[in-house]
Amino acid sequence: MTKENAIKLFEDKKIRTVWDNESEEWYISIIDVIQVLTGNERPRKYWGDLKRKLTKEGSELSEKIGQLKMLAEDGKMRLTDVADVEQLFRLIQSIPSPKAEPFKLWLAEIARERLEEVDDPEKGIERLMEYYHRKGYSVGWINQRLKSIEVRKELTDEWDRRGVKQGQEYATLTDIITLGWAGMTTRKYKQYKGLKTESLRDNMTNLELVLNMLAEATTTEISKERQPVTFKESQHIAEQGGQIAGNTRKEIEAQTGRNIVSPLNAKDLKTIDEKDEEKENHLLS
Repeated sequence: MTKENAIKLFEDKKIRTVWDNESEEWYISIIDVIQVLTGNERPRKYWGDLKRKLTKEGSELSEKIGQLKMLAEDGKMRLTDVADVEQLFRLIQSIPSPKAEPFKLWLAEIARERLEEVDDPEKGIERLMEYYHRKGYSVGWINQRLKSIEVRKELTDEWDRRGVKQGQEYATLTDIITLGWAGMTTRKYKQYKGLKTESLRDNMTNLELVLNMLAEATTTEISKERQPVTFKESQHIAEQGGQIAGNTRKEIEAQTGRNIVSPLNAKDLKTIDEKDEEKENHLLS
């Protein structure tokens, strides 16, 4: 199964999803869906009770529910009960909620959008840009972020060719690269920015994104040249890629006298962008 993890938004609430390229199906976290529909503060218990109820009624739905690893609140990839779109439509019938009908429309929409993106990848890029625009990011930052996604994809494609496994091995190599250029692991970096489940890259400044791209692009090029066979070899290459970008960071900091690795998060970045825009408008008036 070739999987792509993603966060979708329903009424500004995060729902963890996984796209399976082989079956062309979305798999969606049931716990997240229950929390959105019910507002229940203990969605796991709600789901446990509902599963028992469905089993008692003779429903086969709960038996067909699968599990996939998704990013948990503690930042680790943990097994989570998931359902495809068809299963969720049936499951929602057992969850009393005024949001049930709007949620069904949302499910149908994300399924349609993904199939459109498979046929025309540019639509996916356009939707991503629209998403960041709605979140209040500047045009310059959005362009940088889209480039960082391209660089990351080239790196993970290279890792796939070298037999690196998605999940823990991806996370380990990413940690090594981040430690090399930023001086801290991904978890420490997120804590430094005051993040929990939010995307670290969505909370990087322009310069942080640039250095992260340099580290990942360098790692990709070294890997292509060395063609590592073992995971240990890929770890060593990740260290080199991170260190090269780390040396660049130190040189910039020496020249500017400012730390590049910043505690600023998305909220701070958007406030800064708004102030910069106000200054520009004032100068033009």
